[in-house]
Amino acid sequence: MERIESPKNPKIKAWKKLHTKRGREKSVLFFIEGRHLIEEALKANLPFVELIIREGEEMPKEWKAADVKPVEVTARVMKELSETETPQGFAAVCELPENVNIPLETGQFLFLDRIQDPGNMGTIIRTAHAAGVTGIVYSEGTADPYNSKVIRSTQGSLFHIPVQKMDLQEAIALCKENGVPVFGTSFDGSTYSAIEPQQKFALLLGNEGQGIDEELLAQTDHNLYIPLYGGAESLNVSVAAGILLYHLKVV
Repeated sequence: MERIESPKNPKIKAWKKLHTKRGREKSVLFFIEGRHLIEEALKANLPFVELIIREGEEMPKEWKAADVKPVEVTARVMKELSETETPQGFAAVCELPENVNIPLETGQFLFLDRIQDPGNMGTIIRTAHAAGVTGIVYSEGTADPYNSKVIRSTQGSLFHIPVQKMDLQEAIALCKENGVPVFGTSFDGSTYSAIEPQQKFALLLGNEGQGIDEELLAQTDHNLYIPLYGGAESLNVSVAAGILLYHLKVV
């Protein structure tokens, strides 16, 4: 087994670059940490490039990781690589999915307009996966799904649902061509309970502070809001995603 003892090793320097969007895009790779996320990536048959194990840890026998040979690193090196306060002892480098193309013809879709907080982005992806959403389309200005904070928040759901960056005006137009109703979220709409569950739909959610772009809202088939019965000014966007997805979905 290859062993790395220095944080200055070229491989370590290359892996650390995967914590940046530019580094991921340039290498077409991303970095994950922890046993659970690695197991979810294996279940999803993601292509592994490196499997990294801290000294003293034993690789689970059920991990086969596409025959990738593990690399052992010292505790010091693992701490250097990790973005968590307490590294779990396992990490991996995987290939970014390429040429993701979600056919917006029939299904239940989630459109995200400039969701910026990584925690919100990750929770929304996890919620969409739990709700059985067909795919997620996100706009420019949205948090990168392969940001490490987003990945941790998804708890591995990211590996099981297609996620595609796309111009949302184009996405909405495709839905209209295919008879898929698009529901926006706006206090100028009607309460979500007025809409019956749908066999197919696209739900559009907007930026945490600014909401959905007005040009996009003008193109939706119907805009919905969730009543606020207490004194709160608004709901967290990931909470709103859960309420609306589970209401709209036909089981």
